[in-house]
Amino acid sequence: MNSLISLKAVGHATSLLLAISFILCVGFDLIFPDYAMYQSWQALLPGFEWLSWKSFVVGVVETYAYGWFFALIWVPIYNFSVSHQGGASSTH
Repeated sequence: MNSLISLKAVGHATSLLLAISFILCVGFDLIFPDYAMYQSWQALLPGFEWLSWKSFVVGVVETYAYGWFFALIWVPIYNFSVSHQGGASSTH
């Protein structure tokens, strides 16, 4: 059984998770401004300002890119670890 994971699948899945989370957070901030976290987004996403269409698109693109950044680091480490575990069977 091949227990290696696909970089492409993890990259897109993680990127979509972060982009959708960003979109939901922006919506939450608009609905509940007293609990807004846009200051956090401004610190984490270069070029993001509250709130314009250009800034929103920048935020979505950057969160998607952060997902790929995570995948490009995590997937090779995981696959290396699995391929060098010495024949032990994986537990699911």
